[in-house]
Amino acid sequence: MPPLVDAPLFYVMGPSGAGKDSVLARARALLSADGSTVFAHRYITRPPETSGENHVALSEAEFALRRAHGLFAFHWQAHGNHYGIGREIHAWRKAGLSVVVSGSREHFLNVAGVDPDTYPVLITAPAERLRERLAARGREDAAGAARRLERSDAYDVHDPRLITISNDGPLDEAAAALVRAIATSRSAPVARLRA
Repeated sequence: MPPLVDAPLFYVMGPSGAGKDSVLARARALLSADGSTVFAHRYITRPPETSGENHVALSEAEFALRRAHGLFAFHWQAHGNHYGIGREIHAWRKAGLSVVVSGSREHFLNVAGVDPDTYPVLITAPAERLRERLAARGREDAAGAARRLERSDAYDVHDPRLITISNDGPLDEAAAALVRAIATSRSAPVARLRA
């Protein structure tokens, strides 16, 4: 029998350098034997990397084609790239699977929190740690890293459902916090809490 409501969506976001990709990758590994949670890949107009996020790289033209045909559940632009989450997440949620996506704080605010069955998750770290991590990954020059740091304070997420995870200690602690949040939601999804 299909679920009465869509399964929860975990919309993970945070400033550049907060370690979202690392936390998501570790949480995914911790949940590898769990049959009720899936992690969505992002479609990005950025070449694949040997480290960091395992995204699906698209050209600008491929991205535009998919967007024009409604193949994205969400899409936004940041840091000179286009980002998208495939519409397949709707089918996954209707099938009863909790879905975890890596999103954007600006996009989350623009779509007014996505839907009532969404748990926003903010992964954060102190400014000095953000600066260190941006320098270490070397994805952009000093000016580009500075622009990312300026954005770190630009979008405050105020949502009563917000789950905040500090990624300033051992990675396993932050990943375990995300895993606990996912497990808790399955026993009391947002829609049922409202009833």
